[in-house]
Amino acid sequence: MTRFAFDIHATDGKARTGTIRMMRGDIRTPAFMPVGTAATVKAMKMEDVRASGADIILGNTYHLMLRPGAERVARLGGLHKFGGWDRPILTDSGGYQVMSLSDLRKITEEGVTFASHLDGSRHLLSPERSMEIQRLLGSDIVMCFDECPRADQPRDVIAKSMEMSMRWAKRSRDAFDAGGEHAERSALFGIQQGALDEGLRKASADALIDVGFDGYAIGGLAVGEGQEAMFATLDFAPQQLPADRPRYLMGVGKPDDLVGAVERGVDMFDCVLPTRSGRNGQAFTWHGPLNMRNARHAEDTGPLDERCPCPTCTKHTRAYLHHLHKSGEMLGAMLLTEHNLWFYQQLMAGMRAAISEGHFAAFTTDFRRDYFAR
Repeated sequence: MTRFAFDIHATDGKARTGTIRMMRGDIRTPAFMPVGTAATVKAMKMEDVRASGADIILGNTYHLMLRPGAERVARLGGLHKFGGWDRPILTDSGGYQVMSLSDLRKITEEGVTFASHLDGSRHLLSPERSMEIQRLLGSDIVMCFDECPRADQPRDVIAKSMEMSMRWAKRSRDAFDAGGEHAERSALFGIQQGALDEGLRKASADALIDVGFDGYAIGGLAVGEGQEAMFATLDFAPQQLPADRPRYLMGVGKPDDLVGAVERGVDMFDCVLPTRSGRNGQAFTWHGPLNMRNARHAEDTGPLDERCPCPTCTKHTRAYLHHLHKSGEMLGAMLLTEHNLWFYQQLMAGMRAAISEGHFAAFTTDFRRDYFAR
């Protein structure tokens, strides 16, 4: 069976559609990966995540290493068996969460020493330990360990951080390759850094290409710089990476972010937004986002989105969803999360079809007209 292969089926401008082939199944690109932080996509059963159209989900190294522990997950049969998902799983390296969630962290060449946000216990996360954790989890796509600095830092600080991340990338590669059977059936992605700077991004890309990876992620975006700055960086960053490998934009994003990034050559995405928004009463639709707590939905007998075939839209009214969220009923979070994941997967399927048929520009024009019509 194929360990990892990426076939590009069609291009339209910079946009591409294709298939990543792995032992646990194919991943259609452009792909959106629902986030399953702690071995669960919040408010969803795994079979319902699959029914929405997802080919792959994301798991989180930092959260799983702290609870229930990577060694425990391994003893229980690995993340796929533990969580009940039999298709590919991508695990992030834990680096971003260490930077964003942990107190008392200390960064050295060895790695990052930090205090758990759960109980204050001390841990060291290094490239080698990150690879070990992801191996214990049984990840299909492993991410290199990196540092993600804020984009508003001085250039010399960002450059120093990027250069250390590139040294960590080589250590991640070596540790992954030493992983025996796991390395023979899984893939390793490098992560480009350099914030908004074209020169630093190019240096990062060149360093990663020199090491060699199955795919390449664009890190350090969607961390507060705004969509305009992100798109300006994506005007050059994807093309600095190998054209024959998947390009993964980490932590993105809103539906219009996804469309703009695919226009610029990105193939893979993950974001907590569809699930988090669903829990907080926000639904994404082809006509823009809706706040289901708004009183104007209280007696609306129509569906959330007349174009959506998901179970929420076909079985329930806006009035009922409004009632659930105003009442604090957990079913409200479940139904909106289900709808949002379906919407994201329909958006990806629509982009794949438009690229294949050579009318992606028309698709993006129609999408923006409808999505921003309010």
